[in-house]
Parts: sequence; structure tokens; C-alpha cells
Amino acid sequence: MYAVIRTGGKQYRVAPGDVIRVEKQADGKVEFSDVLAVSGSEGQIGKPQSEARVTGEVVEQGRAAKILVFHYKRKKQYKKLRGHRQSYTAVRITEIAFDGQSFKAPELPKKEPKPKKVSADVVEVPKAEAKAAKSSAKKKAAAKKPEAKKAAPKKKK
Repeated sequence: MYAVIRTGGKQYRVAPGDVIRVEKQADGKVEFSDVLAVSGSEGQIGKPQSEARVTGEVVEQGRAAKILVFHYKRKKQYKKLRGHRQSYTAVRITEIAFDGQSFKAPELPKKEPKPKKVSADVVEVPKAEAKAAKSSAKKKAAAKKPEAKKAAPKKKK
């Protein structure tokens, strides 16, 4: 099951569950009403559908990588360098509906935060003792100085 939609001056072939990057859209749910073709099953040639609709949900909004636009005219000392970053919206297709049929994407599993590991070997040390242990370790480390390297005599030719 797939559909061909038009948005932002481009055409996309989408199926339920696909994530596509389109021109900047509003947050929340997005509905694409400009459906060019719909296929009932995989491998079947699409048919134009005026009643079909494709819905999706916004996953991410951002900007693409920078491209450099360089204008140059030889022998005229004319150079102009500009950069451009195109805004995009990543949309996950959730449903394709036509002719009373509805094809939905499977639900994504909810991510659960990882539980923090608690170690039984950790013994709480009072703050005063911990500070004293740190300062004594610093003093011991500061007492050692590396020996200077001796330069080898140069050979005469």
C-alpha cells in the first residue's frame, strides 16, 4: 500500500510508517489532500484519487546542511559568496485513506527511561573526610617533578 502525494512543489511516494522530509509545515498533525495516485496493494499500479487523503504527524523540525552559493564573473573582479540553509519538517505518515479503506502505520513503542544503577559497594563518606582525601592526593601529585632531558652534544663534520 502506497500513495503519491504532492507538497512543497515536489512529489513523494509514501507508505504508512514512512518518514519523509518536506518543506516547513506547522506542528502537530499534517494532512496531505493533494494525492496524485493510490495503490491498493504492493505492486499494483496506482490510480488517480480525488477523495483520498494522507495524514501524518510531525516528528522533527530543523534546517538542512549549509550550501554555498558563489557568483563569479571572470575578468570583471566580481565575486559574491552567500550561504543558504533550507528549513524542513520530518513527517511520519500515519494513515492513508481512500474508498472507505484505511491503512494505518503500526504504533511506535514508547521509550522508557533507563533505571539508574545503584551499587551496593558504594559507602557514603562524610564531606569533610572526602575533601581532606582529595587535598592530600593533590599535594602528593604536586610533589613529583619530571626530570629535565639532557641535550645530546652535536657532532662536528
